[in-house]
Amino acid sequence: MADIDALVAELTRAEKLSLVRGTTDPEGTATGYLPGVPRLDIPPLRLVDGPLGIRAEGGRATAFPATLATAATFDTDLARQQGAATAREARAHDQDALLAPGVNILRVPHCGRNFEYLSEDPVLASGLSRALVAGIESEDVIATVKHFVANNQETHRTTVSADVDERTLRELYLPPFRAAVEAGVGSVMTAYNRVNGTHMSDHERLVGDVLKDEWGFAGYVVSDWYGLESTVGAANAGLDVEMPGVPSGPDDPGEEFEWPDGIPDGSRAGLFGDPLADAIDHGSVPARRLDEMVRRVLGQLARIGLLDDRDRPGELDTDRHRDLARAVAARGTVLLDNDGVLPLADDADVALIGPHIYDAKLGGGGSSETTPFHSVSPADGVTARADGAVATARGIPEIENVSLFDLLPFVDSGHEADDDSGHEADPSLDDAIAAAEDADIAVVAVRDATTEARDRDSLALPGRQNELIEAVAAANDRTVVVLRTGGPVETPWREDVAAVVEQWYPGQADGAALADVLYGDRDPSGRLPVTFAPEESYPASDERRFPGEDGVAHYDEGVFVGYRHFDAEDDEPIYPFGHGHSYTTFEYGDATAVGDATVEVAVENVGERAGREVVQAYVRPPAVEGIDRPEREFAGAQPVRLDAGESRTVTLDLDELAFTRYSDGWTVDDGRYTVEVGRSVADVRSTVSIER
Repeated sequence: MADIDALVAELTRAEKLSLVRGTTDPEGTATGYLPGVPRLDIPPLRLVDGPLGIRAEGGRATAFPATLATAATFDTDLARQQGAATAREARAHDQDALLAPGVNILRVPHCGRNFEYLSEDPVLASGLSRALVAGIESEDVIATVKHFVANNQETHRTTVSADVDERTLRELYLPPFRAAVEAGVGSVMTAYNRVNGTHMSDHERLVGDVLKDEWGFAGYVVSDWYGLESTVGAANAGLDVEMPGVPSGPDDPGEEFEWPDGIPDGSRAGLFGDPLADAIDHGSVPARRLDEMVRRVLGQLARIGLLDDRDRPGELDTDRHRDLARAVAARGTVLLDNDGVLPLADDADVALIGPHIYDAKLGGGGSSETTPFHSVSPADGVTARADGAVATARGIPEIENVSLFDLLPFVDSGHEADDDSGHEADPSLDDAIAAAEDADIAVVAVRDATTEARDRDSLALPGRQNELIEAVAAANDRTVVVLRTGGPVETPWREDVAAVVEQWYPGQADGAALADVLYGDRDPSGRLPVTFAPEESYPASDERRFPGEDGVAHYDEGVFVGYRHFDAEDDEPIYPFGHGHSYTTFEYGDATAVGDATVEVAVENVGERAGREVVQAYVRPPAVEGIDRPEREFAGAQPVRLDAGESRTVTLDLDELAFTRYSDGWTVDDGRYTVEVGRSVADVRSTVSIER
């Protein structure tokens, strides 16, 4: 292992400054680049986008499902595998740090970046955060957890202040980041937004005191791209690396360009260049602070083997990565409703309808966009699997794709647009209806369009897709709707269709994974990591809370986000947190406590086919006068595959966060805690008490 202190002592100040400020990658592949110091055999550090797969400029990679789809598996082992696979692909592209995972809580259902995140619940998000980070770091790639912290909307994201109390920060928004630190994350990226009035890049209490001092984070803190607010404030707060550190903008320097809302001003860069040197000369930033910044960067280079010239071969688009992408997409698919029409019979005649049935839904717009080597559209996937006839019809015009990069004409995303060439130039609703009438089953695939830097105006499906569903359902009473969305959407037609499937953004394996689930080759084992409810019933549904008033988003709901809110309001959502049907039936025995943080329960598959259950636990706390707590809190889950007739005792380790509350420190109230075990927050099968 390299002697970091000795290296720092040998560096000139100019060399130190070069290690804390990004610049242009001479190879043109990295999202962020630190040049290294050839004189001392310090190699460059290349950072690359990658929440859904590697976005190396000009390169291709496996397009994994959206992180929200991974979250819907409730399977930390699968998440760890995905993290490791993405890291191997980063190495194959000669990249050293992965700008992933995103772990912000889904507070606002309209958020355009929800597809990159994990859950409305901190325990589920923390477990998945820990797993993804561990997988990435296991392959000698630096994981970069983002966006620290309270980055829960894209509207005004570069200026808005999230006004949130300490308890809510500690119980809801900070835990997934702490879990990443506990898993050994090498880098933390600060958010663009402010928290309680202070920009996150300047937030000494959260970056310096909490992240570094309290949690013991040993890696480097990096700004989001063009997200540095000040030189002195950021350096003294604990920010270690400015990215990218070089200006961006129109090719013509004289061209006037108004930066859109949600897009940072790319002309403001280089704050850790000469301005930092001047601040050190004037004494407003201690010289030892620059040494610490460099030490943290070099420490991560050493940890992944860059300073030892360790052999770090990568792996790109291999069979196991393709298989994993397909498995995650299928396992994350949620069967929301089913009147017995699914699974499809092999010989059923199917009408596959929808404006994008000839395109794989790879993901949302922005820095997570990935270009795969190959992809499978719904039309190709279903046609390849079916023994019966498959008729296809778009029915209505395609939905307009949206992307962060569409707002920046001088930036090339490197992402290929959907290509419907060779298919119906002028889709006809009448043709779709006719196809549905002639088929045994009608499958309507619909989707939303979300992107970084933009929030959705509405939770309604865009375009004429609701009209399409209603028309097809009227023509065929065995209609299946497949949602491909970046979060909750409204489903006004759900009582008129036979089944509803949520596929999220399934990535390159889209159509193959869809066929796996529709035909029952895989049991639909996905569960909702976010509540589906009417738009106006979410806690952040008024302007004061979202998008905010006078530059401030007030988190007045406190810890009552997602299912906690619906419990408190005694308001039944459309589809509750943890919900998801199976093609088989599971029965639960009586839960028993094993100590004060573990419960066991026997689960039996009493159906006629194999299936995968996700056994979930929720904790109800004792009542304490003057303390307003959620009615119950998610405490953990365990996926289990059971053959027909098979029974197994499932062990659930309960997360301590479900027992604790924050009030000038963490507290566990004395008393009886009721642990509910079941299939969702609304489907409890057994309870057991634990004394604390």
